[in-house]
Formats: sequence, structure tokens, C-alpha cells
Amino acid sequence: MRLSTKTRYGVQALFDIAFHSVGRPTQAKDIARRQEIPLRYLEQIFQDLRRAGLVDSRRGPRGGYHLRLAPAEIRLGDIVRSLQGPIEDLVRVEDGDPASAAASGRPRGRRAPHSGRVVAESVFTELAGQVAAWFDAVSLADLVTRGQALGLAREEQKRPMYFI
Repeated sequence: MRLSTKTRYGVQALFDIAFHSVGRPTQAKDIARRQEIPLRYLEQIFQDLRRAGLVDSRRGPRGGYHLRLAPAEIRLGDIVRSLQGPIEDLVRVEDGDPASAAASGRPRGRRAPHSGRVVAESVFTELAGQVAAWFDAVSLADLVTRGQALGLAREEQKRPMYFI
């Protein structure tokens, strides 16, 4: 199983908002700096997260990205699905190559009832369900709690000062 860079960066970005912003919008450039994510790539990721309804943005001097739901309501599974598709596809085993199916004389996709492949596929299907359940059991709030337990320092949000 392999998560894409886009998915890993998406999780980091949403964690950053939940951990550092405390309900205020956060500018993408600040997230990119803290998480060491290329800004242009981060902006593309935020487009997908907005389409999925996980974040929203506000323009202007006090603008930025903010979570549309409370951190406890956003699951890692939601983030993974919005950026990489169904979690079950991450664990899915590719069907055998066409050459071996042709050599065996049976059409691709059909399984002999006594084949060990049927057993193996059932195990991997069960594993895919377990992985999806794990991702759905972990929320952004859980990641914030983990960050606090690991001693991560919160960056203070400085309000802009205006001089007249």
C-alpha cells in the first residue's frame, strides 16, 4: 500500500490548519512554510479539498483556508478519498497479467473454484476493509492530540497591526 505525495501533503496541510489556526483562516504560504510543501502544489491540493467540502477559503487581508467541519468530524479516510480515491483500491491486488491467463487457456478474470487465488483475494479484500476502517477511525482532532503529546510547538497567530 502506498499513499501518494499529494495525499500525505493534504493530511499535513489539514493537520496544520487544525493545530495552528484555532478556528481562524490560515494562509497557504504559512502552511507551505511550516510543512515544507511547495506552495503551488499545495494550492492544487486545496482545490481538491474544497471540492470535497473539507476546507473553504476567504479572500482578503484576513483571509486564508479554514476547515468546514470541526477537526473531530474530519476523518483521515475523508482526506485520502478526496485526494486519492477509494481506500480499498490502495490495497487491491492487480489481476494477473494477460499473458499468463492466455497461456492457461482460461479467460482473464475467471477463477477456478479450487484456485488459491480465490483465498488470497478474499484475504486482501478483508485487509482493504480493515485499512479503510482504520483511516475512518482517526480524526484530525486525534492528530492534534498526537501533535501535542509529541511536544510540537504551536506557532502564534499574530494579528496584523495597523498604524495611523
